[in-house]
Amino acid sequence: MRRHGAGRGRSFGGHNKTLLLKKEHLLKSTPKFAALACLITATFLWGSSFIALKLAFRSFDPMFVIFARMFIASLIFLIFIKKFIEAPWRRVDIPAVLFMAFCEPCLYFIFEAKAIQNTTASQAGMICAMLPLMVAVAAAALLGERLTIRTAAGFLLAIAGAALLSIGAEVSEHAPNPLLGNFYEFMAMLCATGYVITLKRLSARYSPLVMTGIQAFAGALFFFPFLLLPGSTLPVNPPIDDTLAVLYLGSFVTVGAYGLYNVGVSMVPAAQATAFINLIPVFTLILGWLILGESFAAIQYLASALVLLGVILSQRGAASKTAEPLPAAELH
Repeated sequence: MRRHGAGRGRSFGGHNKTLLLKKEHLLKSTPKFAALACLITATFLWGSSFIALKLAFRSFDPMFVIFARMFIASLIFLIFIKKFIEAPWRRVDIPAVLFMAFCEPCLYFIFEAKAIQNTTASQAGMICAMLPLMVAVAAAALLGERLTIRTAAGFLLAIAGAALLSIGAEVSEHAPNPLLGNFYEFMAMLCATGYVITLKRLSARYSPLVMTGIQAFAGALFFFPFLLLPGSTLPVNPPIDDTLAVLYLGSFVTVGAYGLYNVGVSMVPAAQATAFINLIPVFTLILGWLILGESFAAIQYLASALVLLGVILSQRGAASKTAEPLPAAELH
């Protein structure tokens, strides 16, 4: 009886130990799952922004859509106005801050609005996937950062894919001039690259929250005069879907995705967080097909694969736990 009782005691003890180990494993895994959920949701929101812009442009003037997006985001960022006031501002940084804001959102969204009017959301999303590569090349040229052979090869491969994507594009209801639209999107990425390079210097002193808020405030001020130009009109009774698209862009995309991405970055190695950027064009492609009925020609699927392969190739060579992820503000 004693041996039986002792065996039962050892059995209960082993069972409790197993439960404790499972609980410990669950506690360790929970932050990782939460980080993955945040990063996937953030990239989904950024990928969906191209579709939301297409929907909003059906009823609203493009410049109004961009202004409303920035204005809505500015209202939300007013919650954190104390952090903006208490930021360690320096007069010497003002030119860099102004140049950063001029690159994005000002010039960036002018080109992006033109792009969305001329090409499909899916093609614009694929061009957007080249941003990490363009930043790496610009950082090597302007900041003296090391550019590996793998990164250079990936950049050339992605450029070839983007060119093939545009050449193989067909005129359609969603893309009246895809070649021009893709060129505009590429110009938007050049502006975003200027934004990132400037932000790299400013981020050592100012928080991502402050920089993203500055982006929203500057965008609202910059795009407001466009509403006063001749020919800029507002529909009397816009469809509810298109109105919700504008609200979605200002709140969920500009602010929500920013918050989720930064939470995710704080919980996983930077290289892993950066890799999730590759999901943006994938989500754009899927949502463009589901919501807008967009589709690619056969050669464009090959072109898209070249773009993604170029991005992945460059990142595999640079993946490390100390790699710096792209700031949330410039992803879209």
